[in-house]
Amino acid sequence: MFRTKYTGILVLIILICAATVAWATASGSAVDQKGVLAGRVLADGLTVSGAAVHEGDTLVQVDTIAGPVSAVRANIDGQVKEVLVKPGDVVKIGDVLVRIEPAR
Repeated sequence: MFRTKYTGILVLIILICAATVAWATASGSAVDQKGVLAGRVLADGLTVSGAAVHEGDTLVQVDTIAGPVSAVRANIDGQVKEVLVKPGDVVKIGDVLVRIEPAR
């Protein structure tokens, strides 16, 4: 009798704990920063992993017909977790170029 009475409550508690852990893990995940321009990545203006960035900071510059232009600006405050391009790479609009871990 004891098992059948409290089994549902125990399952509910376990599900709530699992959902809380999943939410906490997802909140610290990296945010993809996508390119808004196409071109060849320049060494000048390319951010590095571990750099602290603020919203609006230039993360990647590309060479275009009009000259060097910012292809990606940070849309959140945080720390650069990963730079997915290197100087000389050709990127397209919408490519994920940088991942930022949000500031807490």
